[in-house]
Amino acid sequence: MDLLNAIRSFIKVVEAGSIAAGARSLGISPAAVSQNLARLEGHLQVRLLTRTTRRMTLTPAGTQYYKHVRLIERDLARAEQAVMTPETEPQGRLCIASTSAFGRHVLAPLIPAFSELYPRISIELVMSDRKVDHAREGIDVSLRITPQLDEHLVAKHIARIPFVCCAAPGYLASAGVPQTPEALRNHRCLVFRYPVDGRLLRWGFMRDGQRLEPEFGDVLICDDIDALTQMAVHDGGITRLAAFIARPHLACGALVPLFEYSPDGQAYAQTEPMDVYLCVADRFALTSKVNAFMHYLRDRLGEDWQVPT
Repeated sequence: MDLLNAIRSFIKVVEAGSIAAGARSLGISPAAVSQNLARLEGHLQVRLLTRTTRRMTLTPAGTQYYKHVRLIERDLARAEQAVMTPETEPQGRLCIASTSAFGRHVLAPLIPAFSELYPRISIELVMSDRKVDHAREGIDVSLRITPQLDEHLVAKHIARIPFVCCAAPGYLASAGVPQTPEALRNHRCLVFRYPVDGRLLRWGFMRDGQRLEPEFGDVLICDDIDALTQMAVHDGGITRLAAFIARPHLACGALVPLFEYSPDGQAYAQTEPMDVYLCVADRFALTSKVNAFMHYLRDRLGEDWQVPT
């Protein structure tokens, strides 16, 4: 019996939800898949699936077996990558997970050129602000900021994102211009809430080598950074944005930066930057395609993202 193909059939059937769908994903007939399942159950001497004309369900034994074998194909692919020579062109599926804002504004514009460089890599971009599971969701790489790091993942520093505290001229004309971060308590602040755990993203500043985190006054809260940006542009209040989001609005005058200079023209309160990491499940997941993407991303982000520590 070809045990590996039998296990592959079992995995695909479970993931697809039916023998017919599993057969389509494998490119073989439903009869062949049924035979593979029968041989596997015969080999194990246990029933893995309960099959009727209308539905298919895992038995308790099948649930346990699937839990242990579901990553076999991924591990085999990694093993192949590990023994490939450095001259071999990176290839295969590369699933990249990112926060919505970073994916929309940074990754999406960069991926087409990466695809041109590595045409044998098939890319899937998953954009979500929830916590993704590398193993369960088949994620090869996730881009995460410091608060999202997971001790079970291997994290490689990619860049530091400059941030800007800003507001629309209309809001500042009516509410006044705060001269220091501490004055935020007297203003309406547009604040991001982490969808994963419900925490508010605090605003850090650096002044004379010391970090400060001012208290908010009145707040408007949202879990989408682009929506907060639109609130700020339409005179909603003061917000803190990644430079890659704020830059076009600053350039056209829709938003004005705050706290960068004191009345005498001296820089005195720098908005704290945020580190970005490329994360993988373990060191074996640093395959040639992952390394190619990591080096490409570092090169394309360039010095503008490597702000001083």
